[in-house]
This record gives sequence, C-alpha cells and structure tokens, in this order.
Amino acid sequence: MTQYYDEYTPTYEDRAWWSSPRVLRDRAARHPHRIYLDVPWAGESYTFAETLDLAERVGSGMLAAGAQTGDRVLVMIPNCSAYILAWLGSSVAGLVEVPINTAYRGSFLAHQVRTTEPVLAVIAPEFVERIVDVGDAVTSIRHYFVVGEDAEVAAGISQLAAAGYEASPWTSLVNAAKTELPDVEARELGSIFFTSGTTGLSKGVMMPHAHMHLFADQCVSLTRLTEADTYMSVGPLFHGNSQFLAAYPALIAGARYVLHERFSASEWIEQIRAARATVTNFVGVMMDFVWQQEPRPDDAANDLRCIFAAPTASSILDQFKERFGVEAFVEVFGLTETCMPILTPYGVERPPGAAGLLNADWFDIRLVHSDTDEEVPVGEVGELIVRGRYPWTTCQGYFGMPDKTTDAFRNLWFHTGDGLRRDDDGWYYFVDRLKDAIRRRGENISSYEVEQGLVSHPALAEVAAIGVPADQEAGEDEVMVFLVPEPGAEISAEEIWEYADKQLPSFAVPRYLRVVDELPKTPSEKVRKMVLREQGVDGETHDRGPQQRRRRGRKG
Repeated sequence: MTQYYDEYTPTYEDRAWWSSPRVLRDRAARHPHRIYLDVPWAGESYTFAETLDLAERVGSGMLAAGAQTGDRVLVMIPNCSAYILAWLGSSVAGLVEVPINTAYRGSFLAHQVRTTEPVLAVIAPEFVERIVDVGDAVTSIRHYFVVGEDAEVAAGISQLAAAGYEASPWTSLVNAAKTELPDVEARELGSIFFTSGTTGLSKGVMMPHAHMHLFADQCVSLTRLTEADTYMSVGPLFHGNSQFLAAYPALIAGARYVLHERFSASEWIEQIRAARATVTNFVGVMMDFVWQQEPRPDDAANDLRCIFAAPTASSILDQFKERFGVEAFVEVFGLTETCMPILTPYGVERPPGAAGLLNADWFDIRLVHSDTDEEVPVGEVGELIVRGRYPWTTCQGYFGMPDKTTDAFRNLWFHTGDGLRRDDDGWYYFVDRLKDAIRRRGENISSYEVEQGLVSHPALAEVAAIGVPADQEAGEDEVMVFLVPEPGAEISAEEIWEYADKQLPSFAVPRYLRVVDELPKTPSEKVRKMVLREQGVDGETHDRGPQQRRRRGRKG
C-alpha cells in the first residue's frame, strides 16, 4: 500500500506571510528581547529586535546607494553576522540576494556576476583582487561595501578605488538612517542561488520568498523546531543548508540560531555542547568525518536532539545516535529548484538506504523515462520530475537562461536529472545522477566548468572531467580529469595541478589526472563519459592525494 508523508502544517498558515521581512517583523514584535543570532567565535549576539533594526538600516542604506526594487545584491563574504544582515537587509529593501561561493575565481566568478548583473556588492577584502581580475564581468556593480577588520577594509577600498570602483565600509550600511521600506510579498523574487551546471554553465535558481520560506518551514516541521530550541550550523551561508535550512528555520520558529565560522570535525561536539544546541545539520560527508574522530566517554553529554542530514550515512546511523545521544535523524531528497518533495519524518523507521516518502500535500512527483517522460513501473529506476501544488513555492526558472529554463521545465514538470526508484510501500531510493554533475565535500561541481577552466592551458587540446567514488559514504566523489595534449606538447601532472590551483575553486581542483591520446566519442562527437567512468582510476592515473580543507580565521 502506497504511503506518503502528509504531516506538514505551516507555521504561518496564510501563505501571504511567506516572506522573510514579514516573518522577521513578526518575530521581533512577539519577543523582541530574545536572542536570534549568536556568533560565539566573534563574541556577537543579536536579539530579534536588534536583527530587525540592523536589517532595516542595511536595506535603507542599499536603497540610498542607488538600488531599486528587484535589483540584485552580490554577497561574497565568509560566515559572519554581516552575512545574515546582508541577506535580511536586501530582503526588507525588496532587493534580490545573490550568494557567491567564496572559493570562486576567474571564469566561475565572472559567469555568475555577468549573468545576474548585480548593482551592489557586499564583499570581504580578500576577494577584492578576484573582482578586479574579472573587471569585464562586473560592470553592472555601482558600489561595493567591504566587510572585515578596519585596516583590511581600508586596504580593500583603496584597491577598489585604484581600479575605478566606488566602495564604502560595511559599517556605513549598519549605521545608515532608516527610510521607508516596501512591503515585500511572498511572490517576489528573494534570492538567486546558483546550482551546479551539468553539461554547461552553472545556473542561477530564481527563488521567490515563498519558495525559500517553504524550504525553511519544511525543516521546522521535520526537526520539530520550536522557540525552545537552539539550531547550530557550521556550513557556509552561501549554501542553502546554512541559510534557508538553518538560519531561516530558526527565524520562522523563533529559535536561537548559532552560526559558526566553518566545519571542524574535531571541534564539532565541543561546539554543540558549548552552544547547548538541540538541532543541527549535516551535508555530504560531514557525518562520516565526525564519526571518525576518536570517541570520548562524554560524547553523549550534550543537548542535541535532532540532526537534519542530507544524506544520512546509514551504515553508522544507529551507532552515531547512541554515541552522541541523538534522538532522531531526519533526511530529505530535494534540490534548490524544488524544495524537499521527499522526506523521512521525525522518528519514523525507514528501510535501509531509503531517502524518504512523498510530501503529497505540497508536491506532485513522478519517476519517468528521461527520453519520453512516460512513467516507469514501481521498482524501476526513473528520472525524478517534480511539480509544486501551490504557486511561488518552487523555482521560477534560471535567471538569464531562458533556454535552460525551458528545457528543465518541459511538459510542465521540473526535471531533476536524478535517478530514483520507489518500492511498493512508497519509499523512494536515490540510485544515481543521470546528469553529469560531481559532488565533492558537500559542493556540487559542474564538470563543464572544470573542463573550461583547464582547457585554456596552452598545452591542452581537450579535457574531460568525471566523478569517481571517494573513500567516504554519502555518495561523495573525487574529481578525475582526462587530458589530451596539443600535438607535440609535453605536459606534467604537477604543471596541470599548479594551473588548476589558479583557475579553479579549491574544491574543484582534480585529485586524479590521466593523460590520453584521445577521448572516446559518439558519432556526433560527444564525449562518452560512461566509458571514462568505466576506466576510472588505474595504474596510468596521477594521484595528488586527498585534498585538505583550507583553514583560516575570519572576523566579521
């Protein structure tokens, strides 16, 4: 008998309230003196009322700087209080947040800026040089606001001024005089989050306020988040798992939100304990990394109740819960474009490997043949396609990419490119990606963008990037690249890695390189990546070894 998940009741039942400015004002009115934002490593905390006041100042300052309703605001800063205020400040002003991955540089960065044409930018000093390096792509930006320590901010502003750009310190926004701000409606565009390209450039997902709100409120329901909870996150805010799956759920529920600078497996349990966190989230291999730490007798001495994991490392689930005293894990299957149509409810036992049940009150889904869109029988693998049941609660397309939008939404369904199967009891199981994307250390990587970043090397004629299995659970990959040299050219692995370090984000730099005479292709000259995946890592492959996360401090 088919089952489905239908227990979700919205915190704000009137969908007209589904915008972050309305929620923020409501929470500030209900309990103005309760702490919302806590940034322990920076020694900062803000009540709901203080958060609202600062967001309204930031939004007023952005409008005074020349932005108009619907304009985009680029945000490229590490985790800090300024990030939350830049997001909420742009929202209360009716502007559209564009989060940029802080690892991006070169063509990756240029593409996202050129596509969204932001008029304002909030950046950290360490990224100024990258902005200057892609000057042809940032012509739409009229003013920069620089976040950081005073001396670094002054140096960043000077560097921008020398390149011909107007810039001011972030403090000019938080100290701005408040002006009249618009009433932002649920259907208005709130954010543009970029998702990995598959066979092309990364795409900017247009997320109305109602879309972001449903994402967050689903998390509230799944984790049973209340005003009594503390939700701690350690991931970067330019990813949804920290912003609309942690910071925003806490705002909706009236909970305390504890923001950490970065993920550290060795420090995780101490951070949980110090924050008195009751809820947190994992993405990718984070759960594995925490589990691999040396067990301590007091691991379970904490207040943690629930972990939102995407995905859960099922082979260690029971042991993890016992070791750290966790009551429940909840899991979802979703995409930035669709919210979370497949869920594993709180406390529900699921079959091994299952991703969850259909949230039938809010979504229609099907598993179909990817070439015909005809539904596959129960038990067979098909492409997941999704359709929201209420307006403005899913992606409104890809910003500036109408052709990609048309293709993804063909036949009035959003096509995920992911292969799943369903059993007779209604449980869904993720099987494989049908699209050509790579997931590494919690990052979705476009193979196309890796290839474009490397093929610019003068000694390379062709490049093909694939994902090969990593030594971690949770469906993670390592990046492997096949290289075809120009006729007569000689290349070394060390030379290519050095070039990749300059051209690609650190997480996209390939671990494995293999030099080949030619790439296997179809009669229409498309690279047959299935053949490359079958070849995988062998004795002819150069291995750089596991890439270590970069660690650096940041105050903001």
